[in-house]
Amino acid sequence: MGEIEKLLERIKGELSEDLDNIICTKDLEEIKRKYLGKKGSISVLLKELGKLPPSERPRIGNLVNSEKKAADLLIIQKLNTLKKQELQQQLEAETIDITLPGAEFRIGKHHPITMVMNEICDIFIQMGFSIAEGPEIETDYYNFEALNLHKDHPARDTQDTFYITDDYLLRTQTSPIQIRVLEKEKPPLQIIAPGRCYRKDSEDMTHLPMFFQVEGLMVDTDISFRNLKGILNEFSSQMFGASRKTRFRPSYFPFTEPSAEMDIECGICEGKGCKSCKFTGWLEILGCGMMHPALFERAGYEKGKYTGFAFGMGPERIAMLKYNIADIRLFIQNDLRFLKQF
Repeated sequence: MGEIEKLLERIKGELSEDLDNIICTKDLEEIKRKYLGKKGSISVLLKELGKLPPSERPRIGNLVNSEKKAADLLIIQKLNTLKKQELQQQLEAETIDITLPGAEFRIGKHHPITMVMNEICDIFIQMGFSIAEGPEIETDYYNFEALNLHKDHPARDTQDTFYITDDYLLRTQTSPIQIRVLEKEKPPLQIIAPGRCYRKDSEDMTHLPMFFQVEGLMVDTDISFRNLKGILNEFSSQMFGASRKTRFRPSYFPFTEPSAEMDIECGICEGKGCKSCKFTGWLEILGCGMMHPALFERAGYEKGKYTGFAFGMGPERIAMLKYNIADIRLFIQNDLRFLKQF
């Protein structure tokens, strides 16, 4: 037996031993390089054929090529075996224990404030209003000046807010949206403006520094306070039920004249008087009034041609009245025991 034949026998034995010892497909790549790579032991033997006598080269060449094919076949067979083993191990590791109780899939739901916001919008949309939106970062002009709240107006103190620059601030109300609509569109107009607002209020049972508002606007040539009362009474009837009484009290807002506060009958004592309504039998629901002529003039409308009304409400306040909740902070504490009730 020649030298190359002895090497082939030794290589065959080493390959068999190596294949028996590996346990994963990753190691098999190393084995393949060791024997069949460019510098592998079998490939090196082929380069040695040139040193043999011409009469020996065909026979030894056939032996080396046969061993190379056999080694390749053994490696493929080992690869298939290892893949089956690894698949079996994976299946066993990922087996589902059907004796365990099934996992509970919780279905999410809307936050109560979102639910009330949607309900408010739906009611007004059914009455022909459309939704308008605007930026939460407003200019001092749109947030105050355009609404008759000049620089030294005392009402600004009650709306102290978060200023970004001397001229830009986080809006204190969604009324600026109404001004923007008046500037861009011509009557007849029927819009509601829902969105977030910000004021530097101290957190207590009825105040938060961040809250929501829904404001409304109707403008045409013959809008009266009667239209305002009819629209808001219909809203109250759909939101709280037809049995809840309403009333309008004179009030003051710089951007409406005349102005009013709308109250509904206390749902806890049914108008008899209790701690929740401060023994008056009534709870404030929103502010409203006929639009001040100065707003129409700033929007470029013909003087005296149009009339309109505006109103504003807080969805948190509406939710508290609708569900008889005493503390507004419950809405932001993320207590699932509270939120699941809705």
